[in-house]
Amino acid sequence: MDLKDKTILITGSTDGVGRVVAQRLGAAGARVLVHGRDVARGEAAVAKIEAAGGKAEFLAADLASLAEVRRLAEAVRARTNRLDILVNNAGIGTAGTKRQVSADGYELRFAVNYLVGFLLTLELLPLLKASAPARIVNVASAGQQAIDFGDVMLTHGYSGVRAYCQSKLAQILFTVDLAEELKGTGVTVNALHPASYMNTPWSGRPA
Repeated sequence: MDLKDKTILITGSTDGVGRVVAQRLGAAGARVLVHGRDVARGEAAVAKIEAAGGKAEFLAADLASLAEVRRLAEAVRARTNRLDILVNNAGIGTAGTKRQVSADGYELRFAVNYLVGFLLTLELLPLLKASAPARIVNVASAGQQAIDFGDVMLTHGYSGVRAYCQSKLAQILFTVDLAEELKGTGVTVNALHPASYMNTPWSGRPA
């Protein structure tokens, strides 16, 4: 795909892998919608892309809240009449043994690593279809674990690794189902494992 003048939204793109991807896509001629929670880091990411000759805008949202996910989608629709690529990159890693919940009461890793991408994708799907050929890229992981449908929110036997691996399997299953559903629309859907043991920050909250 020629990226010149394409509009791309990358969640969690003020730090780590997301920031590097945003910079490279900006350098390739894309208009990058940078997402993150921290305004200062967001503005710094935008400034770096623009300093290299690219185009970028920052959209702030705390993805631990599904209301914020909907607000992010609305902000995207307000800023552009097309979306060529959606990269669901924001996520929470394996660190930690204390169970946390989102603003909506869901186990935090399941919420951010799976539910956020699911909701944001569905919110932006009409825009992606209207921009076809378009792409959805879900940044998943080789780390996966069977989902305990009797205790999806992991109220018993919690660990950060277990929560992370379960959420990533859910994300991959969503990718497979959505790819089948979108056949013939011009919107392709892929999940990827970015790398192992990357030199990036992993914390209890997304960038």
